[in-house]
Amino acid sequence: MENREVESKRYDCSRGCVVERDREGSLVCTYRPGCCKLEVYDWLSGIHEEQNEEFFEVRFKNTRKGIYRNASGQSLKTGDLVIVEAANGHDLGIITLEGPIIVKQMVSRRINPETYEFKKIYRRAKVFDIEKWQEAIAREHGVMIRARQIAADLQLDMKIGDVEFQGDGTKAIFYYIADARVDFRQLIKVFAEEFRIRIEMKQIGARQEAGLIGGIGVCGRELCCSNYISNFKSITTQTARCQDLSLNPQKLAGQCGKLKCCLNYEAPVYSDALTRIPRVTQPLELEDGQAFLIKTDILGETMWFSYDSSSLANLIPVPASKVAEYIKMNRKGIKPESLFSHAETKEEETGFITAVGDDSITRFDEAKRKRKKKRKPRKDAKDNNPKQR
Repeated sequence: MENREVESKRYDCSRGCVVERDREGSLVCTYRPGCCKLEVYDWLSGIHEEQNEEFFEVRFKNTRKGIYRNASGQSLKTGDLVIVEAANGHDLGIITLEGPIIVKQMVSRRINPETYEFKKIYRRAKVFDIEKWQEAIAREHGVMIRARQIAADLQLDMKIGDVEFQGDGTKAIFYYIADARVDFRQLIKVFAEEFRIRIEMKQIGARQEAGLIGGIGVCGRELCCSNYISNFKSITTQTARCQDLSLNPQKLAGQCGKLKCCLNYEAPVYSDALTRIPRVTQPLELEDGQAFLIKTDILGETMWFSYDSSSLANLIPVPASKVAEYIKMNRKGIKPESLFSHAETKEEETGFITAVGDDSITRFDEAKRKRKKKRKPRKDAKDNNPKQR
């Protein structure tokens, strides 16, 4: 019985809900918090304000959500499926936020509640509405595959990444990727005749497409764009340069073909550390010769110098603050003492100690069994043994 119940459930992570049939055969859709990347933690839950009771955040698919005004007169709460106003017809969504947190969401989206025209929540969704909604969702994958075939037949330089149906099944949003401008006049006509619905084309970038498709990154975890990132920030090669990374396109690019979003995570820390590291454009003039900069530890704020520019041996670590003093002295014509006198001294690191026999690679070989040699009886023993006489 447990296996049958599990098979009857369907987890829709793109909308954050669980769909199943009850004992009477009716379709039941249950809100599943934390299943969607557009999820927002309500840290003001349990606090009630009368002025915010009519506003709710309604989420649709992983790509969009909005703030709606309750015009139904019904008592609504988080997790309810509701019928909301749309440009044409009506749509079905899930209430994900309520209460004072809505005010914070309005501020983050720069929405003025006095001038903004909120769309309305008509009523709570009925079983008939949920059945129709699930029928429309079941068509999305097949429509997407057929739409790609039509676009290829029309020789359009574009790629359709996802399709989202409206709750009433009369309209669909086609998310596409294109490098140049695309003429949709013929495409929309073919789509309307093929699918018998209203068409809306919405262009997305390569990062948004990777977020829709999902995947595993080189770090071994789920892609950030499909896990939680919804607002993408611009990333440049300067971000990689300030972290002293190798400018290798294959290593810096993500699955979307663009620079990885994670390059921005530590960039502010490196930018702050670089402000305390002086810029060395020429060798340091010292009493015992010229010292050349070989490498820099940005986070450690340590610069490594060598008296031989072509050798990486015998590198001398010097604090960045000391290097700044040396540069000021060189500008005044003063040559400081040897770097060895002011070099950064570090404690000697403990080397790796192996256990007995671990340093021998032959320890993996099977030990050869030595054959026991039969001892020959002694002559004296034969003479003394009466049985062998």
